[in-house]
Amino acid sequence: MGRTNPTYRDALRAIEDRWAEFRRALRRRDQPQFDQLFEYAREHADASGLLNHQNPLLPALLSIDLEQEARLDDHEKRLEDIEQALAHEDLLESGDETMEGEN
Repeated sequence: MGRTNPTYRDALRAIEDRWAEFRRALRRRDQPQFDQLFEYAREHADASGLLNHQNPLLPALLSIDLEQEARLDDHEKRLEDIEQALAHEDLLESGDETMEGEN
């Protein structure tokens, strides 16, 4: 029987293993963020595997970028909602002050 190609998930595990020493050298507070980057890459492993790129690090990096872009979009939406709520509060407060000035 012929040899089978390793899956993308196998290649991603190998990349993570190669970076293990770097991870150990990071400050403890940075290690969870490092781990999260590989979690992002694993979340897109199916799409990355279909690409079958000769350098599996590149699809991993794009997967990380996609997840971070989604997080930025979420934060921007939340910030916009907060700004709208604050603007609405300001309008209500300025309306209350106008009403008090009329009395």
